[in-house]
Amino acid sequence: MESIIAARQNPGGPSSADKFLELLQDPFQSAFQERAFWASLGTSLGVTLGLALLFSLFRPRNSVVYAPKLKHADRKHAPPPLGKGMFAWITPIIKTREDEILDKVGMDATVFLRFTRMCRNIFLILSLIGCAIMIPINVTGSDNFTKGLSAFTTMTPMYVSNPKVLWGHVACAWGIDAIVAYFLWHNYRAMGRLRKRYFLSTEFQQSLHARTVMVTHIPKEYRTDEGLLRLTDEVNPTASIPRASIGRNVKELPALIDEHERVVRELEEILAKYFKNPDRLPAKRPTCRPIKDFRGENTPEKVDAIDYYTVRIRTLEAEIRYVRESIDKRNAMSYGFASWESIEHAHMAAYAARKKHPHGTNITLATRPNDIIWANLALSKAELRRKRFMNIVWSTILTVIWIAPNAMIAIFLADLAHLGLVWDAFQRSLARNPKVWSAVQGIASPAITSLVYLVLPIIFRRLAIRSGKATKSARERHVLHSLYAFFVFNNLIVFSVFSAIWSFVATVIREADRKKDAWEAISAGAFYVNVMTALCKVSPFWVTWLLQRNLGAAVDLMQLINMIWTFIARRWFSPTPRRAIEWTAPPPFDYASYFNYFLFYSTIAFCFASLQPIVLPVTALYFGVDSWLKKYLLLYVFITKTESGGRFWRAVFNRMIFALILANFILGLVIKAKGSWTMVFALVPLPILLVGFKLYCKSSFDDELLYYHRAIVSDPESSADGKTGKKAAERLSSRFGHPALYKPLTTPMVHAKAADALEKLFQGRQGMNSGAGDYSDIAMHRMSATEPGKASQPQDAPFEVVADHQLDFSYFKDRPDFREEFGGGIYGRPDDLITERSHTPKSFLAGHGSPSSSRPASPAPSQRSMTFNGPHGRFPNISDHPAFQSTDSNASGFYKQSNESERNLLYNPQGLPVRSSTDVASLDSRWQAEGSMAYSRYRSPSPYEPYRSR
Repeated sequence: MESIIAARQNPGGPSSADKFLELLQDPFQSAFQERAFWASLGTSLGVTLGLALLFSLFRPRNSVVYAPKLKHADRKHAPPPLGKGMFAWITPIIKTREDEILDKVGMDATVFLRFTRMCRNIFLILSLIGCAIMIPINVTGSDNFTKGLSAFTTMTPMYVSNPKVLWGHVACAWGIDAIVAYFLWHNYRAMGRLRKRYFLSTEFQQSLHARTVMVTHIPKEYRTDEGLLRLTDEVNPTASIPRASIGRNVKELPALIDEHERVVRELEEILAKYFKNPDRLPAKRPTCRPIKDFRGENTPEKVDAIDYYTVRIRTLEAEIRYVRESIDKRNAMSYGFASWESIEHAHMAAYAARKKHPHGTNITLATRPNDIIWANLALSKAELRRKRFMNIVWSTILTVIWIAPNAMIAIFLADLAHLGLVWDAFQRSLARNPKVWSAVQGIASPAITSLVYLVLPIIFRRLAIRSGKATKSARERHVLHSLYAFFVFNNLIVFSVFSAIWSFVATVIREADRKKDAWEAISAGAFYVNVMTALCKVSPFWVTWLLQRNLGAAVDLMQLINMIWTFIARRWFSPTPRRAIEWTAPPPFDYASYFNYFLFYSTIAFCFASLQPIVLPVTALYFGVDSWLKKYLLLYVFITKTESGGRFWRAVFNRMIFALILANFILGLVIKAKGSWTMVFALVPLPILLVGFKLYCKSSFDDELLYYHRAIVSDPESSADGKTGKKAAERLSSRFGHPALYKPLTTPMVHAKAADALEKLFQGRQGMNSGAGDYSDIAMHRMSATEPGKASQPQDAPFEVVADHQLDFSYFKDRPDFREEFGGGIYGRPDDLITERSHTPKSFLAGHGSPSSSRPASPAPSQRSMTFNGPHGRFPNISDHPAFQSTDSNASGFYKQSNESERNLLYNPQGLPVRSSTDVASLDSRWQAEGSMAYSRYRSPSPYEPYRSR
């Protein structure tokens, strides 16, 4: 390195390209490393303490941000009350025990906190081994050459000259594996106790999914309710007969509903910007470009955005109603569900079917309906194989492409002195301000490295959906798998040993040019020494990087990113009422990302324990701080969007085993570089024992964690006739149904301050010749002053007005459009309770004779004839179906709280009549003849044509 700097001062020295190539061979040698560590330690502890004090100061004054669950959760799920004192938040997180946490935050959050505490305890014990045994071994075993080197260098085995001291590292490796294995085994057993409590909880005992199995890849000849019963009967060890429901083809309904949701949000954004100052409206109305299918021959390039999106919403709602009307029982899908009266019977059947595949089907326990990715349930096995292969291809491409940028980060970002070697101006600044740039390296470099990977979870989440994952919880576990593999390969292996591999290859090529044979060239490359040296040199970077994680934990506690973004959006943008309401809701917790981070930190600590033992207390410090901070966040701030019941544990356990095995391989490389093969052979049993330990835990605990009951009932004759009471039959008739069949459509929200201006705008449109009847049926009514969120009278109107005091999630937490996104289970009405799922489709369009609903019947079709105006005149009456009937005969009004779909669609779907193909064809012909064109996807003449002249 000194020769490179001297060459810089010599005009005839090496060129920038030569310096760059030398940096590739030795990127982590700098005097900045030790100063960067102390700068990182000081800023990490200081800023973390400062942010914690700021949090303690602001928390009592801002409960919307720092304790939203206290306000929104029901009594059972509400966290312990918090006092107004500055440090009152510390006492509840100390006193709240695990059993209480399970009732308050759910199984997934409890597993996450238990894993965090386990890592804290592991690294506290390993820190004693590292500081009391491993550091003295490395220091005392080194020669006198280390006297002038930094403390970071002397703590590594890089200069160990006495091979016998490395037996201490071998013994420590056995001890570390034994300690970690004990903690994993202990917590695996504790998981069984937690799962038993979870199985006995009210939510699980009264849930529909707990007594339901999901059957996929059903052959065509079995795609009926009766065929589904025959399939389950082949694996059913009980005498109890389940209720079966085959899946239905929902056609393009999900895409239409998603498009409707997107158009509604776009209209809300346009209205929020246009009516930001209702007293001073912009001179020009907002415009937009209509989509191709919504464009006529004479449609201009840009059209009035408010009119355009209003018409699109109405057209989409009409098409959604029509498609829902046309779905019948004849078009069954390759998946279905079977529900038993008791949870024991369902789990016994799933346990008996775990290794059986009757007629090529897969029979597994069902998850919550909101956990299912319905679009992937109907995929065939061939499609799943193709999608999974393409997912592997894209993940591999992403990983390989990132190698080059990652190498540049390893060379320049990890050590700013290297950037000065190829950039003269920066070198001069570096020489003038060495302490400043040391602090920048210790603070900014790890932070920038972390920011690069914020987008990775989004990419892997989309790839997981495309790979065919059937549930959101399985998708999140797949995201954890992909993230961990990417981080370990690119961030750890490539980042840490890239220089060693480059130096080894360069040496081999140089020796080969000297006419040496391949084996002599490879031997001259000194692969093991190069790898060990590179790992020792990069270890200070990982120490400073882990120190910065404490700062990240404090930033999470302060919710700085959310607060800054919300402040900027409220001050300089025009947020919609829906967005303002969502900002006050408890945010969902990203389990995949946080589990991945914690696993990655643990892997770094295991791998560098012998190379840089100081990494162990640094990791223990991080987990010690974050185990308390994350406990507060999960109790008072974050919610679990989709509860998996603790299914993350196996994925976490397997990766901890992998991290230990990887650490043993790295220690083997180090020992081979400085010791003998005998020492390496002493490590060989460790990976084998760890694999055996994993198999033991799998066979001993996994079935207990997954199944509520596995044994056959002792008295099968008690339910041999398969009969149940009427009440139980009505409960079991609540089937899993695609949410597109009954999901309420979203109503555009507008702010109350814009109500007058919006009302005048539409009143002005009524007097125009073009499309004058489009809004003639809209009556102008205010929101009720006595019932927040309610209109002054029953309504069936296109907009929902929200006042200032109602821009809070507490007014909307029972609404389906908000509950699904923000964890509806903690607000007092779990979506999966069988006693409250009577609105769920049972066997959609199952025909006459199916079990009746416990709800009162809908009004007869003749009681209401629903029509509404569109750009081609009045749409036909498609609401002669009982599912589309309203109990309100005076539905009118401009503003409303709940939309038409929420009140009417599929109110009592069990009694829907079956339409023949002739009826459907007749209905389709009638629609097209009357000019709605909803089912034909907006073909010309353009639906927007009546507004072209406005």
